[in-house]
Formats: sequence, C-alpha cells, structure tokens
Amino acid sequence: MKKELKAGILAIVALAMLIFGYNYLKGSNLFDSSRVFYAIYDDVEGLSASAPITINGYQVGNVSDISFIDNTGKLIVTLSIDHDFQFSESSEAKIYGGGLIGGKTMTIVPDIGNKEMAQPGDTLQSSVDEGLIELVNEKLSPLKDKIERAVVSIDTLVSSVNFILDSETKSSVKTSFAELNETLQSLNKASQEIEKVVGSNSENIDKTFQNFKKTSDNLVKVSDTLSQIEFNRIVSNAEETVLRFKKISEKLDNGEGSMGKLLNDEKLYTNLEKATKELEELLRDIKENPKRYVHFSVFGKNSVKYKDSE
Repeated sequence: MKKELKAGILAIVALAMLIFGYNYLKGSNLFDSSRVFYAIYDDVEGLSASAPITINGYQVGNVSDISFIDNTGKLIVTLSIDHDFQFSESSEAKIYGGGLIGGKTMTIVPDIGNKEMAQPGDTLQSSVDEGLIELVNEKLSPLKDKIERAVVSIDTLVSSVNFILDSETKSSVKTSFAELNETLQSLNKASQEIEKVVGSNSENIDKTFQNFKKTSDNLVKVSDTLSQIEFNRIVSNAEETVLRFKKISEKLDNGEGSMGKLLNDEKLYTNLEKATKELEELLRDIKENPKRYVHFSVFGKNSVKYKDSE
C-alpha cells in the first residue's frame, strides 16, 4: 500500500472520529436510533445543547440542537429521547433549574389523562420554570429598591442636618445642653433637700396619715349610721301611712262615718242632691225678690202676699 493511500485512509478515519466525537460531546450518538421531538420557546433561559432531559427525575435523553426558527427570534429545541418510555402528545417540555453552579435542564411532564401517545417529530407544549437565580432576583429586587430609597433619604437627611447645624446653631445647641445640665443639677439638689425634709419629719407625716385614716373611717361609720337611721325612719313612716289609708278605706267600705254613709247610702245622696237643689232655688228667689224676705217700714206697711216666680 502506498504512503498516499495510507495517509488518505488515516485522514478519513480521523475526520470520521472527529465528527463522531463532536456529536457525542453534543449529546447525540450517530449510531443510536433515538426518538426526536421539538419544542418552541421565546427564551430558553440559558439552556445549552447536550443538556439532560428527565422524566420524574430520571434522565431519558439530551438536547441535541437549539436554533432560531425565523427572524422573530423564537427558538426551536430538538429533544433526543433515548428511552422507550411513552408519553402523550399533550405532555409538556419544561425548562427548569439553573443555580449558582449548575445550568438549565429540561424535563418532560407527562399528561396521564390523554391516551394519544406522542410520535417522533411531534412538537410538544413548552414552558419555562423559574430557577434559583430568578427567584432570588425576584425576591431581592423590591428589597434593593427599598434600600436605594432609604439610602437616598438618609443622604438627604444628613445634608439637611449639615445645612441646619451651622457653626452658630452648633454653639446654641451646646449652650442649651449646658443650661439643661445646670437645670438637672438644680433639680437634683432640690430633690435631695426634699428627701432630707421628708426624712426628718417622717414620724409626723406618718401620724398625720394615720389620723387622716382614722377620721375617714369615723366619717364612714357616721354616714352609714345616719343613712341607716334615716332609711329606717322613712320605712316606718311609710308603713304607718299605708296602715292608716288601709283603715280609712275599710271604714269607707263598711259605711262607717259620714263619708262612708255618704258613699254607701243612696238615699242620703239623693236627699243631699234635693236639698242642694232647693237651696239653689231659694238663693235664686232671694236674689230676685228680696222684698218677700226683708220688711222694713217706719210707719208700717201691709205684708205682700207671696207669689211663686216663673
């Protein structure tokens, strides 16, 4: 065999091995008849070719290729499934994970309720799950905004304080604190003097309070006694009054006395009514004919004969 032929065969073998190794590193095996599925994403969140594909945590394949569909920027991901596990056509291809060290991975969420199995070449439903970094950014973004606002507020406050507290204001503040210190010292001295006075007259103060307590106790007793006496007297008078009214009512019911007879004797009431009426007629006749009842004459005069008035 000539050297040129050997060199050509060696070059072909090296090129074949290079192509095989490159595809193997990408996660695709040229001699493997795996099933191929597709999923379309607006953003793959850093997913790379040869990323593992799992179902319920078990690796069943790899991402064999990621490419743009058209000028819209949408991406199509080629899923190479090595395992013969069957899943429905409505199953979901989800991108998840992504942390401080590990990259994005893919998982297929099977739809058990659908009995139509996915066939090689089908396009699965796609979704993206938030990873650790996205969750941390989502939680820390409001905190970062609050910290920025707090820093700005503190900077403004410090600037305002520096503007207000000029040299003259600082000296005034120092003077005020010195005067406040003197006032506190004076109050301390006054409190010490009060303590001395109270200490020297503690016995008298105790006696005064004891006397005041005795006086208050006596007043309470006197007031209780007076209230009891007055209340008992009122109750006794009320009972006597009730008994008297009861006796009077019994006498009236029994017809005793003038009022009882007047209330119970109908004849007496009728006679009184007649007498009252006659007395009224008599008074009216006296008023109208006074000469019938009063006679006065110096030389004498015959009496006038009585005539009934109309």
